[in-house]
Amino acid sequence: MYLMGIDGGGSTVRVMIITPDLTVRAEYIGPAVNPSAIGRDEAARRIQDAMRENIRQGGLAPEQIAGVGVGVAGASNRYAWAVDWLRTTVHAVTPNANIVPSSDFEIALVGAHGQRLGILLLAGTGSLAYGVNGAGDSALVGGWGYLLGDEGSGYWLGMRALQVAARMADGRGPDTALYAAVMTALKLDDPLELIPWLYQQPARVQDVARLAPLVLDSATQGDKVARSLVDTAAMELTLAVRTIRHRLDLHGHQPMFAGSLLSTANPLSEQVCQLLDMPSLPTPRYTPVMGGALLARAAQ
Repeated sequence: MYLMGIDGGGSTVRVMIITPDLTVRAEYIGPAVNPSAIGRDEAARRIQDAMRENIRQGGLAPEQIAGVGVGVAGASNRYAWAVDWLRTTVHAVTPNANIVPSSDFEIALVGAHGQRLGILLLAGTGSLAYGVNGAGDSALVGGWGYLLGDEGSGYWLGMRALQVAARMADGRGPDTALYAAVMTALKLDDPLELIPWLYQQPARVQDVARLAPLVLDSATQGDKVARSLVDTAAMELTLAVRTIRHRLDLHGHQPMFAGSLLSTANPLSEQVCQLLDMPSLPTPRYTPVMGGALLARAAQ
């Protein structure tokens, strides 16, 4: 029996085939498959191409895949259309498989904890906390996107770096190394150039999020404004975890981390650990794509 996991992110899609004892038969990486970014038809085609290539690399036939766990950014199983779309997309390649539609953050939780139980805190371009308790109940906090929320995320930090740079340019805010860091990173000479840079369409979500490391670096170097931003971001992320604990009665459960801002030691991840009384950064057991395969195994 063979099981497949699919992790469809905003940058890549990863597909993995394993045996029930978690031996990896084959793994494949393909292009991004977020349907919100490229459309459902193109996303489905890319997912199916990646599945077929993974099966080919494993030397298997599609009919040998007994189960598939799939999580795709922009297609959470919390939406009815996404469940149907995921099932239809995957069934076209693996007709005999028991298909488990999930979400990108749930398979990340399952992979990190090795089971569908616990808490995941994610901070990359966006942010969210997700948890599952022993009864199988789940809760999501955050994930509202860059306009409604994503507190503590890369976009959130990047936008605040732009804002404090604008305030310093006006004389309304304190001096901060972030001003020079932002202007240098964006290759701008005049602060007024920030306006056309930011307001052009489509929205510069990824570009703004890429400014987040400037905040972390400036905080490391002792900049008080940057340190204040990091502290606020850490409090927001910590609040998300504590809300999950309260809603699911998961008191005492420590989260696993995901996303570029929390995957390495830096002022933000270290401050979150301190606020949550965690001695060090948590180490995930498995990858998100393995989490998808684990969901498929559990459903057999």
